[in-house]
Amino acid sequence: MNWNQALQDYQHYLKLERGLSQNSINSYILDIKKLIVFIETNKLKENPINIDRASIQRFVYELPKKVNPRSQARIISGLKSFFNYLLFEDYRRDNPMDLIESPKVGRKLPDTLSEKEINTLIGAIDLSKPEGERNRAILETLYGCGLRVSELLDLRLSDLYFEEDFIKVTGKGNKQRFVPISEINKKYINIYRKEKRVHLPIKKGHEDILFLNRRGGQLTRAMIFTIIKQLAEEIGLNKSISPHTFRHSFATHLLQNGADLRAIQQMLGHESITTTEVYMHLDRKHLAEVMNTYHPRNSTISPD
Repeated sequence: MNWNQALQDYQHYLKLERGLSQNSINSYILDIKKLIVFIETNKLKENPINIDRASIQRFVYELPKKVNPRSQARIISGLKSFFNYLLFEDYRRDNPMDLIESPKVGRKLPDTLSEKEINTLIGAIDLSKPEGERNRAILETLYGCGLRVSELLDLRLSDLYFEEDFIKVTGKGNKQRFVPISEINKKYINIYRKEKRVHLPIKKGHEDILFLNRRGGQLTRAMIFTIIKQLAEEIGLNKSISPHTFRHSFATHLLQNGADLRAIQQMLGHESITTTEVYMHLDRKHLAEVMNTYHPRNSTISPD
């Protein structure tokens, strides 16, 4: 078995058996290709079946020169998964990654925006431009429903259950969930749909896609990043933000305002509550204020 064949088989496994999204699959494959480039650059005569721990260890030793510890850990994790697949399919008798440890990385807390910063960003959208109403509806939906950018791009007209105040979201692994949607969010989506989207030359096959570009096709991830980056520059926001920042802000603001962590988990589509618990660490000052305000022992006690 050569590397190309192994990658093809592994992609099928990730898609059909593990049900991963194409973006996740691409990330796994890209990390394996880094190992392949290393093998070719060093003119090693090794394939997926006979590569040994020593060669992989050499590759791992090179990683700190090229990527940060978090990326190193991700690459090592991806390679472990790949060789576990080969082991499971009886292509190998061992996993050469077994004794290779990942670098220790701290838990990275997600960046967030304040409610004022979000309002300022949305308020900076030029509604006189053809794409203005669309961009406002996009940002309102990212923040109002806590969507991943891929979920936003795949959102369809048939996923909008406005009478029930929900939208249907297709997340990682094609798992579907229903997320509540606010009246203000519904208002701006409807303005976009009825005043702007109806006038677009919609491409065949994209008739049900909610957010479209000016040519009537589906938007790209890069376009959403560009919209947000330009708005941040326009208001002089000194933060590095992305579409995911709105998702983090959605969860953080819900938690700060008293929402239940389990409910937030369901709305975000996290498989494990552990993933959602990262938001518990975001604002210790807020938690201290809650303690000082509501705990019965924090009232002033006069001395005897």
